[in-house]
Amino acid sequence: MRFLLCALVALAGCDKPAPSPLAESEELVVVVREGPLTFQRDDQGSGFGFEHDLLQLLAKDLGKELRLVVAADHREALQWLGAGKARLAAAGLVAEALESVKFSDGLRETDVVLVRHEESAPVRDVRELEGRPIEVLAGSGIAPALRRALPRASIVDSPASSQMALLERVAARTAELAVVDAAHVDIAANFFPVLESSLKLMPKIALAWAVRADDPSGLLEEINAFIARMRANGTLARITDRYFGHVRRLNQEDVVQFLARTETVLPRHRRLFQQAEEQTGLDWRLLAALAYQESHWDPLSTSPTGVRGIMMLTEETADRLGVSDRLDPLQSIGAGARYLADLRDALPPETEEPDRTWLALAAYNLGLGHLNGARAIARSLKKDPDSWYEMKQVLPLLARPEYYARLKSGRARGGEAVIMVENIRTYLDILQRYEAPHRPAFSPRRSGVKLSLRAR
Repeated sequence: MRFLLCALVALAGCDKPAPSPLAESEELVVVVREGPLTFQRDDQGSGFGFEHDLLQLLAKDLGKELRLVVAADHREALQWLGAGKARLAAAGLVAEALESVKFSDGLRETDVVLVRHEESAPVRDVRELEGRPIEVLAGSGIAPALRRALPRASIVDSPASSQMALLERVAARTAELAVVDAAHVDIAANFFPVLESSLKLMPKIALAWAVRADDPSGLLEEINAFIARMRANGTLARITDRYFGHVRRLNQEDVVQFLARTETVLPRHRRLFQQAEEQTGLDWRLLAALAYQESHWDPLSTSPTGVRGIMMLTEETADRLGVSDRLDPLQSIGAGARYLADLRDALPPETEEPDRTWLALAAYNLGLGHLNGARAIARSLKKDPDSWYEMKQVLPLLARPEYYARLKSGRARGGEAVIMVENIRTYLDILQRYEAPHRPAFSPRRSGVKLSLRAR
């Protein structure tokens, strides 16, 4: 039994002590909130998100089935926990002093920042906030601490249902000022480039999970031990990087330009990307993000090294894929999609998503030989060659002679491949927010299923 449990949680390690008994139920019922930092559903209805992925590991750690119930906001999540509708609340909660619940050790820390529209009056000092309405998410845990920190400011509960919705209000100038945690600002900046964060208003806050204060089962102790293991074995860092490691890659000008071109240039090529999805099973928005990174959707793009077209194919790759004209968007997009799918299929079966796709994108830039060379270096350094989080640290070593001298493939600009992949991840996030998934009339030829880039 212990062997089976360890196999289920191999990512998390299997050095935990035997679990103490919990409630009789075979389920771990957790109340969550939908949001980019907690729990969301992908195009196929499957869950993903920072807290979601950790909850899956926790449930396996405890030998229970995970069942999620979704609350409308933080306040409702805590109410449901108090009413016994869930054993645990995992909803982007701020650890605070409450009689009804106990909080776990922190999952991550973040700053609390003031956000405004770029055209609104700047705020350089907290004394300038007196009398100006500042919206904060009701029941988020930030509000009471903020009122203590700024007793003279006009702190009002926002009608927004989430921090992202609150930031959208500021972007639309429906709200003048808002206070949110900095992680949400980092993500929102890629969707609403008019936002500016002015001031850090409080010390860092800890985001944590909550159980009922009178829970007799020892669940809180189990959770804290689990969090300690996740931090010690690197799992927490890997999941953090999966969701937040790429969000600050683009500057405001980059985002503004990308959003403008999604309206003016992308419509000319959207159908071609969708046709490529029908042939390969790769999300058309991933292909569009790759093409934007390569050429800014310019079919005539040509580099000094001779790669050409909207997907920036080398002459060798184009010949191998039967492309007669690299400047023809139809041929270029179809061939680029097939090439990426081939690279993805060439990776070992044990390489899971989304790491599989990020590594394939790196190979699109470097070539599969260089990627395999980097994977060999990773193994020599006791790093996981199937983890994008760890390969991000290894790929730049391809430019150092003490490493590339050992490889048949030789020197490569691995650091540039990392930047490329992280940029594509950000462009993909933006496209997934603003562009609908494609619903082809038939399943993709290559795999028979839609491929999801979201974590499982």
